[in-house]
Amino acid sequence: MTAPATPSAASRIAVVTGASSGIGAATARQLAAAGYRVVLTARRKDRIEALAEEINAAGHSAAAYALDVTDRAAVDEFAGAFKTIGVLVNNAGGALGADPVATGDPEDWRRMYETNVIGTLNLTQALLPALTASGDGTVVVVSSTAGLGTYEGGAGYVAAKHGAHVLAETLRLEIVGTPVRVIEVAPGMVKTDEFALTRFDGDEERAAKVYEGVAEPLTADDVADTIAWAVTRPSHVNVDLLVLRPRAQASNTKVHREL
Repeated sequence: MTAPATPSAASRIAVVTGASSGIGAATARQLAAAGYRVVLTARRKDRIEALAEEINAAGHSAAAYALDVTDRAAVDEFAGAFKTIGVLVNNAGGALGADPVATGDPEDWRRMYETNVIGTLNLTQALLPALTASGDGTVVVVSSTAGLGTYEGGAGYVAAKHGAHVLAETLRLEIVGTPVRVIEVAPGMVKTDEFALTRFDGDEERAAKVYEGVAEPLTADDVADTIAWAVTRPSHVNVDLLVLRPRAQASNTKVHREL
């Protein structure tokens, strides 16, 4: 097994978006443990400040910065603080609703596209010069298996994640030859505290049904472990696309449930 790469002084800063909960928070913890100084961004300032305090108390290094990834002016101001960074984890995103195309709320579609695609575009564009200046940069796009296949009732989210997938794939083509890798991690069914609740507007019963009978959905830590592994490969190794699902899930529409 190849040993994880040790981050150099020029590339030891890792920016994680959507770090206030779930996959983002778990990724920040794991990258901090791997030796990165993590910069936590999210809209919920209290949460990322508490997480930064937790990481620092554990003997690692973290800072919190309240940020809405869809606000380009705020993103540019944030990016101006960095001459070099090593890693950008574009994790901010999420799903809203599960209505069919015929009755879906256009505003939900718009919000999902803004967060999942435009937010990723904003951060990537703003920080690409600093990633390149590090001499060893990595852009991570946390997409979804929804970006690779469709399912009924998910068209708005599927469209947004397809956009994120295409962004990562195209960026990799466009910047080949520069010292920046582009990694896409596409999780399947992940059970976190907030994803399904947010999707169903706080309806706990409806959110619970997503995971009903599934013995072991993926956890935020499972995905974070995968992201940290991909990021810490030697610099010449690029994990273009890594799909992970729980064993009980064979596709977006085929899930084994023990009911």
